[in-house]
Amino acid sequence: MSSSKSPRRQSSSRPPTTRRKPSQSAGKEFRVTAEVCLSAKASAALRKPTVLYKRSHDRLDKSGESPRKSVDSSSRKVKEKTSWLSLGRHSPTEQWKPAICQLVEEDEACILNIYLEETMLYQSIYVYSLNHTDIRPIHHSLFDRKDCLGIYCVPGQMWCAVPSSDPVFLRLPDEETLNLWLALLRSYAVPETYGRWLSPSDGGLYRMWRQVELTCHQGRNLGTARPLNPAAAGAVPDDPSSLVAGEPDTTRGEPDALDLDVYCEIFVDGCLCGRTTVKRGLGAPDWLERFVLADLPQFENLEVVVLREKRLSKPVVVGVVSIALMNFRRGEHIDGWFPVLSPNPGTYAQTGELRLKLRVDEEIILPFSEYSGLLQTFSSRNSLDWLVDLESRLKLKNTIPHHIISIAIAKDVLVHDILEMADREVDGTLSSHNTLFRGNTVLTKTVELFMARYGSAFLEASVGAPVRRVCTDKIAIEVDPLRSGKGARSTEKNVEALVYWCQEFWNSIYEARHECPAEMRRLFEHVRRLVERRYGLHDEQNRDLPSQSVSAFCFLRFMVPAILHPHLFGLWPGLPDARVQRSLTLIAKVIQNLANLNASVQKEDFMRGVRDFLTNSVPHMVDYIVVVSTPEPQSPSTSSPPIVDKSDRLRIMHTLRQRGLAAPVLYREATPLLPHVLDLPRHLAVVSALVVRYAHARNYTPSTYIHSGTGDHFDEFCTRCLQVEERALFRVSQLASKPRRQPSQPSISSPLAASIPLPPSPTSPMKIPGRRERRISLPKSPKLPKKSARPSTAPGTDSSPYTEPESMPMSPTSDPEHMLSQSAPNAVESVPSPDRTRSLRRLNTPFSKQPRSSSTDSALTRKATGERITRTSTRTQEASNDSTDDSTRKRKSIFRGILRR
Repeated sequence: MSSSKSPRRQSSSRPPTTRRKPSQSAGKEFRVTAEVCLSAKASAALRKPTVLYKRSHDRLDKSGESPRKSVDSSSRKVKEKTSWLSLGRHSPTEQWKPAICQLVEEDEACILNIYLEETMLYQSIYVYSLNHTDIRPIHHSLFDRKDCLGIYCVPGQMWCAVPSSDPVFLRLPDEETLNLWLALLRSYAVPETYGRWLSPSDGGLYRMWRQVELTCHQGRNLGTARPLNPAAAGAVPDDPSSLVAGEPDTTRGEPDALDLDVYCEIFVDGCLCGRTTVKRGLGAPDWLERFVLADLPQFENLEVVVLREKRLSKPVVVGVVSIALMNFRRGEHIDGWFPVLSPNPGTYAQTGELRLKLRVDEEIILPFSEYSGLLQTFSSRNSLDWLVDLESRLKLKNTIPHHIISIAIAKDVLVHDILEMADREVDGTLSSHNTLFRGNTVLTKTVELFMARYGSAFLEASVGAPVRRVCTDKIAIEVDPLRSGKGARSTEKNVEALVYWCQEFWNSIYEARHECPAEMRRLFEHVRRLVERRYGLHDEQNRDLPSQSVSAFCFLRFMVPAILHPHLFGLWPGLPDARVQRSLTLIAKVIQNLANLNASVQKEDFMRGVRDFLTNSVPHMVDYIVVVSTPEPQSPSTSSPPIVDKSDRLRIMHTLRQRGLAAPVLYREATPLLPHVLDLPRHLAVVSALVVRYAHARNYTPSTYIHSGTGDHFDEFCTRCLQVEERALFRVSQLASKPRRQPSQPSISSPLAASIPLPPSPTSPMKIPGRRERRISLPKSPKLPKKSARPSTAPGTDSSPYTEPESMPMSPTSDPEHMLSQSAPNAVESVPSPDRTRSLRRLNTPFSKQPRSSSTDSALTRKATGERITRTSTRTQEASNDSTDDSTRKRKSIFRGILRR
């Protein structure tokens, strides 16, 4: 390690172009301009001037000091210390500095160098020693910035000019550049695969994917402390699981609500992953903010820390919601009230409640060849037909459309399938023209997801700026005298304000018409021409129907919902204020009337100004619809040029193809597909697991055998999904029955790569503490022997189970009968012994003769009467050397029962 650091320090003053000259022709270099996040400590250390010493005297060289040094030292006294005025949620202490990122490949070693001021080397990250889960996009709520990439590495995997253990956060120029560099960096990193020694040609038997979806709805009684046990205040409850979500204690009197500004921070295993906005209220804030944390490493605990923001001091911790993620059944939504517990040591008090909606996903992903039969069956029909069947037969509504659409995009059939479904819906009857494309059907819901995926930049250019102006300036408009309770003069002023803002929104929408993406233009053109052909234009009643059909998608299901709920479309950080929400609602109503080509309004004389605006703007709306529904052969001149140079993009794509051809199967498939960053095997794995799980729950029996020629396609699809689950369980049994011969590590051929210690595979070497240090004292559990952690799907060699004493209460929704068990760390059993194996209960379901879902239905039942459920409390921030304690607790393997059936 020491040999690799000194050259970096010596070359810190050289420009990137001359710093490293590849000695071999095979060496590659890629560069991109970005911004890097510097903590206050790092910024202060980089501002310190160089200290000069005399060789003859061991003291400072006073003669070498410049007049500028005294000025810098005096200013540093103020700047280096964190100001107490900038400790709030909206005044972060980090700084974003322009940087040049240079990815250098030499043999098997790949290093990412980050330069500040174009010449100073700030960090060198050894990408080849990272895992895929260490390189992932971060949620925009962390910095109120989009297109940010997080690299979670430890000092052994990087060199930094300033000693630091914080993650590296980079802000890329745009989403396209982010996706491009995400795929490039992951192509050099190590995916989380298992059984590499059993299937070296494939790179392993399977890989893993994990995701946590959390929606923070609202809080109540925040900041009001009360004991957990009403019988003995301050005593530890005998059964912490008695605090059940959705069942508040009615025996206690309602305390007085406090008026405070609060926000929440979301931590996964001590790593800060997201923040809510600051809300003010009498202990009952409403957030309605959703966080999707994807591509996570092995996780165990999730904590939602509630903080009270103060203007003249640091934020104060109100309480913590601690949730054991391993206790949740995979793929199921849990919605309820969770207790907020006091962080003070020795105080067992509840300081409020949070209503959270949580979903935990953890899936086994096989090589793509294992899904060939399922994909063949999927391609035999329109992808939207599968959505119709899954929704009607298995009640799969909100979980599976995203994955079905992703599969259709990867196969390049989504637009074709949507157009075919639109042909069916336009039946040409006069009874349907009034409600054409306005119902809540599978077609309309699919088009909503389609526009959200392809039209995010178009939406931002159309309504992003005016929405933020309204929210920032807190514009309050009320034109209804009954609501406002004011006179006619005040109402006229509000109408004038409404007309002004409607004009501002419409100007922004109209100017961005040429930026409509080609995929949406193709859809809108087909809809417009389809309606023209079916209904004709000769009838006065149907003259505006083609344009209204286009606006039913573009405005009713895209533009207008974004104006009504900007936080759901990424246009505003959180839920707007109630008065601002009312203003946006009025603006959205007027814009929707304009999209319907309707100049009439339902109000009286005080709405005359709005009628004039609609009448004058209808011709421009017709022109707008024609433009967005007409594909252009060339790129519009008004669109901004791409940030990434075309030659650089082609070089990166060529490198990805080359590395994919030379890499094992699972390594190649783990690299996301551009330009939409898709993982086709992962989406197929999630779909098959969901179908099997819901078929179990609905007692659905597929009556069609494959290629039997009888029954319908849906039965064959379910059978294919079941076969995928069987193959997944078979691969897990292979891993469990054969011992591990050697550690799974990437090959290292360069001397530089060999000198750097590699992390234990497949998980990250240790958990990285959050960027903002918050130490919350919780009751401690006894320290356990440190061992490298492994996911529950990778059984290991030590089979001596043990349990920990109970500590903090975990998730209030945890059910002892439905806990997700995990395997002992680093444990492999050549032959599972009967005394340590417990089979799953046989359910009386149509799939009872088949193995249960390997990704979700793996909860074991503890039958021993003296055995208690292990609960562990975690601190929000831990030192990195203690972080492996939480991830090394031993549990029963979730697949032992399956293997002994």
